[in-house]
Amino acid sequence: MFRYAGWLLVSALCACAADVTFYKDVLPILQNHCQECHRPGEVGPMPLLTYKDTRPWATAIREAVRLRKMPPWFADRSVGHFRNDRSLSQQDIDILSQWSDNKGPEGKVKDAPPPREWVEGWNIGKPDIVVQLPKAYDIPAKGTVEYTYFILASGFTKDTWVQAGEFRPGNRSVLHHATVFFRDPDSRWLRKYPAGEYFVPAEQIARANAPSSGATTNAGASLLEERFLGYVPGRQAMVLPPGQARLIPAGSDIVVQFHYTTNGRPATDRSSFGLVIAKEAPTRRFYTTAVANDKFIIPAGAADHVVQASMTLRGDAELTGFYPHMHLRGKWMEYRAFYPGGRSELLLRIPRYDFNWQLVYELSESKRLPRGTRIEVTGAFDNSPNNPYNPDAKATVRWGDQSWEEMLAGFIQITVDPATDVFELVGAPKKSTQTLE
Repeated sequence: MFRYAGWLLVSALCACAADVTFYKDVLPILQNHCQECHRPGEVGPMPLLTYKDTRPWATAIREAVRLRKMPPWFADRSVGHFRNDRSLSQQDIDILSQWSDNKGPEGKVKDAPPPREWVEGWNIGKPDIVVQLPKAYDIPAKGTVEYTYFILASGFTKDTWVQAGEFRPGNRSVLHHATVFFRDPDSRWLRKYPAGEYFVPAEQIARANAPSSGATTNAGASLLEERFLGYVPGRQAMVLPPGQARLIPAGSDIVVQFHYTTNGRPATDRSSFGLVIAKEAPTRRFYTTAVANDKFIIPAGAADHVVQASMTLRGDAELTGFYPHMHLRGKWMEYRAFYPGGRSELLLRIPRYDFNWQLVYELSESKRLPRGTRIEVTGAFDNSPNNPYNPDAKATVRWGDQSWEEMLAGFIQITVDPATDVFELVGAPKKSTQTLE
């Protein structure tokens, strides 16, 4: 009897595996977890829209999902819940594996879900404003390209609230990352440089040539220059929930920072970005700031060098997300909150940091951070010869812009009442504006 029951179970499992088809089972998973990147013009190396697109990659897909290399997602599953979690459930992994093991059957077209609708060139829908850099930038075939900047007059004559934004690289093969800042009218940052031209700030070059003189990044940007929008491969576009929006103060300028890397061939880039304007005044202002330490020294050969940073909030806020940032020696990172009264909480753990996939982790539900909450970020660096990505295990490493240097920056995303002075909240009142130009 038990032998018969076992035979029935095996038969049922085989039948289940045989029933898995592309249109009925595989395509819905691809639509929900993969097609955002795997379609023409996006970062994925091949499209996964149709059966013809997908079938040649069946074995590679099986291996990537079994090892959880794809879709990229690095948060510890036992800590926190995230609304943009694109990782696969075990059931999804089993379906894709069964489909591959069974030679990738196509199934019936009538079983397919409706195709996802994409606005060509955008993941945020049709932008209200599209800003394309007015000139292309030439990247040499070899050598180091220092961080390069471009200033545009924003043209915003009144305070403007933005609900979604997306940066579109003109040439992914050479653009390592880009950041869009909105320079507050009260800021003196980069004022001596003209608008409408690419430039490398002299202050940045001076510090690059004398790293022991002190850390710098973003050419000396202060907290008055909000990191409004960014691009790194694999990062999802910024789409805020209803009621939340980012503020562009009237009179702000746009400053775009580019980090180009050479690839052996001369290249050009002319990037753009799009914004969706909020249809009504928000109930919460969305703001990003960094919990960072720029004073560390990583000894040569150190395999697990730990660095900490912290920030104490001077007002109430709601925590909505995280963007952990390190470079090639980054190993792991954690965020903790220490609340008034003594309670602490682990917020995010990245047990295996991957510089190639710098993701944003958006909480499913925001967390209240009362005045006096301290956010602590801890990260470890592997500067040993056992790190295959280590540029130089014999080097003593400090903070720096380039990938062979390091950073510990635990960005946090918060929302506040729209009337809140966000600079005062994070300890940078406007009266102490940045003096470095």
